[in-house]
Amino acid sequence: MALVELQAVSKSYPRRAGLRTEMHPVVQDVSLSIHAGETLGLVGESGSGKTTVARIILGLIQPTSGSVRVDGIDVASANPAQMRRLRRQMQPVFQDPFAALNPRMTVLEIVTEPWRIHRDDERSPRGKAAQRTAAVELLKSVGLEDSALLCYPHEFSGGQRQRINIARALALRPGFLILDEPVSALDVSVGAQIVNLLRQLQRDHGLTYLFISHSMPLVRYLSTRIAVMERGRLVETGEAEALCAAPREAYTRQLLAATPELPSGAA
Repeated sequence: MALVELQAVSKSYPRRAGLRTEMHPVVQDVSLSIHAGETLGLVGESGSGKTTVARIILGLIQPTSGSVRVDGIDVASANPAQMRRLRRQMQPVFQDPFAALNPRMTVLEIVTEPWRIHRDDERSPRGKAAQRTAAVELLKSVGLEDSALLCYPHEFSGGQRQRINIARALALRPGFLILDEPVSALDVSVGAQIVNLLRQLQRDHGLTYLFISHSMPLVRYLSTRIAVMERGRLVETGEAEALCAAPREAYTRQLLAATPELPSGAA
């Protein structure tokens, strides 16, 4: 059974059209699955509906129609206890590494916040000393020193901030990460470092990824399978190498042609 399964998911929003209000479709009839341990790359231009799909999986917005199941649980009809479990199991890493961090909180407070929120989880370390020790290990896993603990987000570069975001996402030991354009706000060389870090973390922790990007070469490098979205619709899916070597759709060929290959340091 798939870890994540979307069946005929659509999402529309009301939009004024003169004196009338019409429903504007953002996602239309999307069906896809994500299996444990793989990376599904979701690729398409800005406005193609990728982030809306991610927000629906996370339960942040409800689909207009269709269903989403994560680990066998229907996200739309999950009770509070089930949603709490799902929120521990799946964590997002967003595009803007600064906006995602509270500027008034130290790195120690940011990284340990999930344990305070989910203090009933038996895997959450108890007490300040234990949480500090666990925070140091999390930072080490993403390539940061423990000297970062008492610093604030503005004291770090963009790449370092994204490492902090990833450390926080890993705090609850989730099995599934939704990575929404996690390197698009970074320069190419720093972005390549973050992508390589994500690959290493996946190997170390057996993680499952939904990796969202507009860059086909980046998705090709990181993903097991690729799903291509155009104007809210899923137009092509397949194994990463096979799809990139012989894309069926003209839109997929355009995406491949529109973005340069990754620098050699990312491979």
